[in-house]
This record gives sequence, C-alpha cells and structure tokens, in this order.
Amino acid sequence: MTILVTGGDGYIGWPTALRLANRTDDRVLIVDNFARREWVEEVGSVSAVPIAGIDERIAAAREVFDAGNLSFVEGDLVEKEFVDELLAVHEPDVIVHAAAQPSAPYSQINGERANYTQHNNMQATRNLVWGLEEHDLTDTHFIETTTTGVYGAPEFPIPEGGATMEHEGERDEVPFPAMAGSWYHLTKSHDAANLRLAAQQFGIPISDVRTAITYGTETEETRADERLKTRFDFDYYFGTVAHRFAAQAVAGYPVTVYGKGEQRKPFVSLEDAVEGLVELALADPDDRPEDLTVYNQVTRAISIVEIAETIADVGSEFDLNVAVEHFENPRDEDETHKMEIDNDRYADVIGGKDQDFESGIHDVFESLTRYDGTIAAHEDRFLPGVLEDRIDDED
Repeated sequence: MTILVTGGDGYIGWPTALRLANRTDDRVLIVDNFARREWVEEVGSVSAVPIAGIDERIAAAREVFDAGNLSFVEGDLVEKEFVDELLAVHEPDVIVHAAAQPSAPYSQINGERANYTQHNNMQATRNLVWGLEEHDLTDTHFIETTTTGVYGAPEFPIPEGGATMEHEGERDEVPFPAMAGSWYHLTKSHDAANLRLAAQQFGIPISDVRTAITYGTETEETRADERLKTRFDFDYYFGTVAHRFAAQAVAGYPVTVYGKGEQRKPFVSLEDAVEGLVELALADPDDRPEDLTVYNQVTRAISIVEIAETIADVGSEFDLNVAVEHFENPRDEDETHKMEIDNDRYADVIGGKDQDFESGIHDVFESLTRYDGTIAAHEDRFLPGVLEDRIDDED
C-alpha cells in the first residue's frame, strides 16, 4: 500500500508523514514544493524552531525510526501534468491532503494574494480528485484537512458536517452553509463542496477533516531528534493566536486581549491532529465510510482571555513575567460568543485521547525559550501591516 502525504514539509504534514512511516511498513510518500518556507520568508519571518531540509529529515527518520518506507518527491499540485504523473506512477491507496496556503491574513493582503490563495488551494484539490477519477483510482481514500473556519461563528451549536434546513414547514438535511470570513477560509468551503461532488459523481471515499486552530510544537516522534522538529510560525500572517501570544511573552511583550476576550474558538493540539489523520489513513477499508464523512477535528473551545491567562501562568514556570492587557476592541464582534461544536465522530477516531491546552503550551515554551534570540530578531513580525509596508516600499 502507498500513502501519499501532500504538504508533507509543513507544520501538520511533516509529523503526520513521520508517524505514518513509524507506525506502518507501507510506503509513505511526501509531496511538497516548499512554498510554505517561501511564504514565511516573503513576510520577513522564519520558523522559530530551526527545521532541517527534507533530505536531512528523511535521513533522520530512517536513522531514528528505521523508516526506510519514507520517501519524497518535489512538485506543484497546481500543475495537472505533475499530478497525473504522480498518480500514474505511485497509484496511492490513501491520500492525506494537507497542502495549502493556510493563512487567512496572507489571503487578505491584496487581490493578488487572494487570487493566488484561491487558485493554489482549489486547483490542487481539483487536480487530485479528478486525477483519481481519470486514472481509475476511485477506491483511494482521500483525506483532506479543511478547517472549522468554514462554519463561521453561528449562534447555535455546530454539527459535525451537515445541518437541518426548515422552510415553509418542510425539513431536509443539507451541507452546512459556507460562512467563512476570509479568502483563505472560502477556499476550504469550496473544497468541501467539491469533495462532496467528487464523492457523489466519482464514488471516491472522502474524509473531510475540518481542522481547528492547532497549537503545540511537538509530537511523540518529533521529540526524538532535533532533525525531526516541525516548523513553528509566530508572525502575524502564519502564526496562530496561541503561538503569537507565546512568542510575545518570550520577547517580553504583554499579551494583548481586545475587549472582554470571552469569545471562544475551536482548538486541537498538534499531537491530536496528527493522531486523527494517521488513524484515518490506516483504517481498514472495510471499516471506513463509503462516501463522504465530515470530522470536526477539534478537542476543545477556548476563549481568547483563557488563552492569554494560560500563557501567563505557564510562562511563569519559565521565569517569564507575562502581563495580560485588555484594550478596546476595534472590531465589531460578539466578545462573549460561546462557540459550541460537535466532535463525537472525531473523538471516536482518536479514542477519546487528547492533549490538554496547558501541556501543549508548556511544549511551546520549552521550544521557544531555547530560540528566544530568533523571536527577538523578528519581533516586529508580530504586527499586521509588515508585508503591506514592504509592498508599498517596493512600489
């Protein structure tokens, strides 16, 4: 069996490929074009945790885990000719599709980057599912990391996938409406619709894994060797809110909360995100759903102020004096929105195991305090507008 991991050089993709290669003797093939490294460099930032090149990573995996089944091919999934050759040569039984431009703020910079994000993300997904159809590979289990951001922030509990619509006394089950709030998140809304169509028209078994905001620096495998570490972004464009807050704390800045900060967001640890993808990829074909299944890859909803206070508490264990400051909220939003999101299906996949937020943030500080010089050298990257200013200077 061959398992294809797209975006396998990325934050989630690399540790997923690493765990797969360690847990199975089946072939695990990474595909990437290293665009994430280029995007972060473009905004003037860098991974806080040094990351090895892909050849060194794979060599380390073979040395530490005897992962001779792990290999790599470089290519751009936007190019249909490349995808066709990839599928024809390797005939994957499972595809874990984690490749995407994943930043909402980056997609919002200007029209050029909005267009790039939408073309890059959706074209890659279309090429893959159409490639499976055209190469007679429709038994391949297609697993994509979409995002909980497709749901927006509705005032009712979010189901795991569908919704019930009622109109003029009639009711029916429908796909959850696209309520995304950025040009990036809309790419995943469109992907979700395209995946549903591919399942209906081509009969491809599809797992739409709607990944929450992910936190943490380590998995069981990445702890084993420095060369196996995954990337950690902390800048405004590619760093998630918990990671930016932690980096601010390490750099000596207060953690800033706008308004009450009581609005809740969905989160999942890196460890739990990787475990879920691996469990789905290695599932017995006879036990998995035959069409499309949605999984809400989330283990908890956490408020912004809870994130800030946890970072302050854990930071004190590392001799960091972290202040939490509240400022008037410049955005028109519900500062007390209590997100509720169903995740029973996903909890079953990971067997009810999950890493709590505090221990995940402890991992983050363990990593970041070792590389505080890198964060200090890029501390201006915490703020919005840095890339826009660079674009203006170039013009």
